[in-house]
Amino acid sequence: MKILAIETSCDDTCVALLKIENCKLEISSNIVSSQVKLHAKYGGVYPSLAKREHQKNLPVVFQQAIKEAKTKKFDAIAVTVGPGLEPCLWIGVNFAKDLAKKMKLPILPINHIEAHIMANWIEPIRQIQNSKTELPFMEAKVKKRMKSSSPFQIQNLFPAVCLVVSGGHTQLILMKNIGNYKLIGETRDDAAGECFDKIARILGLGYPGGPIVAAKAAQFQIKKYIGDTYVKLPRPMMYTKDYDFSFSGLKTAVLYDFRSRPLKIRKSILRQGSGLTLSEVEASKKYIQEMCFEAQQAIIDVLIKKTIKAAKDYRVKSIILGGGVVANKELRKQFQNKIQKEIPNTKYLIPDTKYCTDNAAMVAATAYFNRKKATKNWQKIEADANLKIGK
Repeated sequence: MKILAIETSCDDTCVALLKIENCKLEISSNIVSSQVKLHAKYGGVYPSLAKREHQKNLPVVFQQAIKEAKTKKFDAIAVTVGPGLEPCLWIGVNFAKDLAKKMKLPILPINHIEAHIMANWIEPIRQIQNSKTELPFMEAKVKKRMKSSSPFQIQNLFPAVCLVVSGGHTQLILMKNIGNYKLIGETRDDAAGECFDKIARILGLGYPGGPIVAAKAAQFQIKKYIGDTYVKLPRPMMYTKDYDFSFSGLKTAVLYDFRSRPLKIRKSILRQGSGLTLSEVEASKKYIQEMCFEAQQAIIDVLIKKTIKAAKDYRVKSIILGGGVVANKELRKQFQNKIQKEIPNTKYLIPDTKYCTDNAAMVAATAYFNRKKATKNWQKIEADANLKIGK
């Protein structure tokens, strides 16, 4: 079976072709056309611009995917229908409809959140493991020594708690089986990825914020600088009894702390000052590193605390991560350590970093597991920016 998949929910134009043979998912092609540089000057995704770029890029990306896969034949078309930016979603949906009509093929409408979860079943990257094994982001030499699972290995994984965390979503989902989901918690305001972006904007670091904040945080030498002047930020809703999140207050705390700093330091951080002494330049550099370190740690602490709480309360067998923020190395490492310490018998699933951000390979994998939902009644398929997962 061959599935062509299309993903245009935000600012990445993605097409992939997945081949299923001998109980293995083989990615024949996985093309991603990023618009990050175009949106950087806006400090975030500009929907109308993203839509125009999808219109321009999708036919080209489609041809690239077909060329790389060395085939023009496939059995079904999968397309993300939501959630996401509606103008962007419609570009992918309409392209899929036109293609299905032309080739007389069935369509599989895919939920973007479920696709992030199912990224954990992409071969050969996916490693199903418990917390006592090596970290999934170790070097390739180490990975070769690990026993790779079949993408169809789902025994003893459920129930599971899934954390999907990205620029637009932060959700905790109880997964009773593939296709059986219940939303148990989500952000009440900003998503974690959105919080990273806003913090980066406050500090004049550019867009997207997540990778930049992580890089600056990695430069901070906590043992050298920690003391009375060390920045301390709140961990919003970390100890509430529910499974919801809130990151708007954290962003505001960063803003207030930044505004409390000397004017010369603030101007230096935003590259607006001149005539600064060497000590002032060093102070601004150290402040950025310190703030990024603490902001990142605050987000990680909340995500881990809530997920572990849900895992314990629901007595799950697995914790499954997905979404762009999950590419954060510190988050991945600390999750692993915390699971091993508090619930060591719980399995830990996490995609390879290249399958954390938006891509069509995860859409294709999701389509395979939902192949019974394929329909040729493609006229009724519509984009839904607010599409929910589960009950």
